[in-house]
Amino acid sequence: MENVMYLDEQLEILINEAPEHGVPIPVMEKAVAPTLKFFASQLQHEKYYVLHGQNRSWLVTTLSNRKNPKEEKRVIYAFSTKKDAETFQGIINPEIRIISVPVTHLLFQLFSVESIDSLIFREFPGDKQQQIEIARPKLQNIIQQQLRRLKLNPPKTKNIPPNLA
Repeated sequence: MENVMYLDEQLEILINEAPEHGVPIPVMEKAVAPTLKFFASQLQHEKYYVLHGQNRSWLVTTLSNRKNPKEEKRVIYAFSTKKDAETFQGIINPEIRIISVPVTHLLFQLFSVESIDSLIFREFPGDKQQQIEIARPKLQNIIQQQLRRLKLNPPKTKNIPPNLA
């Protein structure tokens, strides 16, 4: 229950900042936020550690398909502990910072940044095998479904009499 409360607080921040990201508040409240909450509630942690480059951008890893090396995807790894982020692929680079990011904010970035294909969450400390991948197309598809549903069922307003004037 505590995690749900924290997710709601995270989402409230995103809703308030939505116009700065070009997302109308009603769209954020009715379609984006519920979808982010759905995905976030399936994860173990309320915040994750990610690697940031010198120019304040996410450290993106390009993965190739083993069977078809020309098929690539760009992912961001999110770690449950700072230690796991520090030891990721043996990277020791003073230009790379590790920052803590609320889970809903990571998911919003996945939704809004087209150059990222997936987020890969390393849920358990020290475990490099067990991870959860959330693909941007899946997240965007559910948000689009929510938007279509809203258009089919517009909010009910009080009927204004035609002779009001």
